[in-house]
Amino acid sequence: MSTPLSNTGADGLQRVFAYARVSTVEQLTENQRDQIARAGYCIRPKFFIEEQISGSVPAAQRPGFQRLLERMDDGDTLVVTKLDRIGRDSIDVQQTVKRFQREGIRLVVLQLGNLDLTSSAGALMVKMLAAVADFERDLIIERTQAGQARARKAGTHMGRPSKTTPEQRDAIRSALTNGASVSSTALAYQVSR
Repeated sequence: MSTPLSNTGADGLQRVFAYARVSTVEQLTENQRDQIARAGYCIRPKFFIEEQISGSVPAAQRPGFQRLLERMDDGDTLVVTKLDRIGRDSIDVQQTVKRFQREGIRLVVLQLGNLDLTSSAGALMVKMLAAVADFERDLIIERTQAGQARARKAGTHMGRPSKTTPEQRDAIRSALTNGASVSSTALAYQVSR
């Protein structure tokens, strides 16, 4: 493991950035900031990007992450506390790692033992984590489909509850058969056409 670096700049030495993300207004980035400092990284404020945005938003669509990418150059390092800070799923993480590799930016994840994901060992780790995530997603899909099949077999109604009762549906059919307009009938029962 290399010695953590502090920010440098015009003197040509490597610059180290940090990115911290939380999902809700109630959450704070202080824990992430403390973890990065405890790992030995001394990040100047202008190199520390903090953002409050849902993890479901892809990294490329996050305004703070975009500002970070605009500031970083070949030879720089980005430090994050956890893998999920940089991507919403395995595909998003892999795309971010590939971009950093192309641009010559190191990506260090403290959660993975200060591992640089743009190194050979890091690339292997990303692929293994992606495989596990894909496997987990497949298991969730299988369990969901099995649960839905059991519910259907038990006669449970699937989907949104109906806005009308069976009696109202019979009355609607009768009104339409007797010449009532679709619009007036929909308005009378407060349902869409």
